Amino acid sequence: MPLQNRNIILAITGGIAAYKSISLLRLLTAAGATVQVILSPAAKDFVPVTTLGALSGRPVLWDFTAEDGTWHNHVDLGLWADVLLIAPCTAHTLGKLANGICDNLLTAVYLSARCPVFIAPAMDLDMYRHPSLRQNMQRCTDFGNTVIPAARGPLASGLEGEGRLPEPETLFELLKKHFSDAENQALCGKRVLITAGPTYEAIDPVRFIGNHSSGKMGFALAEMAAARGASVTLISGPTALQPKHPNIQIHRVTSAVEMLGKVEEFYAEADIAIASAAVADYAPKVKADEKIKKNDDTFTLELVKTPDILKKMGEQKKHQFLVGFALETTDGEVFAREKLQKKNLDMIVLNTLQDEGAGFKGDTNKVTIITKTNQHAFGLKNKTEVAADILDFIQQQMAPDTEKMTSGDKKLEQ
Repeated sequence: MPLQNRNIILAITGGIAAYKSISLLRLLTAAGATVQVILSPAAKDFVPVTTLGALSGRPVLWDFTAEDGTWHNHVDLGLWADVLLIAPCTAHTLGKLANGICDNLLTAVYLSARCPVFIAPAMDLDMYRHPSLRQNMQRCTDFGNTVIPAARGPLASGLEGEGRLPEPETLFELLKKHFSDAENQALCGKRVLITAGPTYEAIDPVRFIGNHSSGKMGFALAEMAAARGASVTLISGPTALQPKHPNIQIHRVTSAVEMLGKVEEFYAEADIAIASAAVADYAPKVKADEKIKKNDDTFTLELVKTPDILKKMGEQKKHQFLVGFALETTDGEVFAREKLQKKNLDMIVLNTLQDEGAGFKGDTNKVTIITKTNQHAFGLKNKTEVAADILDFIQQQMAPDTEKMTSGDKKLEQ
């Protein structure tokens, strides 16, 4: 059963819909889940703590310390959970989640959670429609959380419309589907780190050195890895793209130095690292504090190398399967194999601007995947299909030798 032995945090905030959490808790525990209930301080006025404790078989938490002085460690709780569901989530708590405000146990656990987070806002019609509330929901979605749309129907105010918490059975089926999908996925339990997009290296407050990378390839890889059950950390340079899958946690950066900092923060725990970002090779030695005026016919800009993020990843590699990218204009295979060797990669993905439809900005790509012992060229495909090919190749390389042979035979037969 998908929910059997799953660790679920059911976080309840102080809204009238909190009564539905009792039925949801009963469904989850009956399905074999281990449920830890956490309340916001106001939620105690809406739901009986004794009932929730009896149904969950665990003490209900709402403060950092119990009456006997026991410390409830929010970090441990965030690591323990397979899923965090906040249902109902009031406008008050949603505003805290969207803006990083941490003033109670519930919000501290949210900020510490590395698992998928599901947020089910519930409130009156006009509150749910308010632009600030919509903005907060969008921010939470941008963070990689899943915001569950409110249901329509009669509301506590007497009005009718959007704002109701979905029925317990609906929320239960949503979590059941989440775990059911993950059970059948090849990357379930794997942590995947992906860099995507360009970096912008500032010349002055309005100008920068960068490139034409859209981030589409990296985002396609993140979505595909998450769809296969992986927990994905996506570090993205400036791009308009937004991740959609709840298993993707996105971190936005601008410069190569910022990207390196985030990579170093998450690389050690990654099982697979895919460096698809197009990091600028050089940055201005000095950034002007004010906009540089166009006074002279010529302008000299002194550049210095940016950090070689991929090289550092190769030097620090222990258990990680490390994948790099090479975009070339001439002698692609020669340069790609040289990069594979010099940067201690397990695999490199080569594309060349000589191939129509490959490279930056577009929705298609044409790649050649190269390892130390293997090479496979693919035709022009959309970037979602390319992402699938890349992940197939990674899984094949990471599999036991007998499985590699079988997988390789199947690919040749195709």
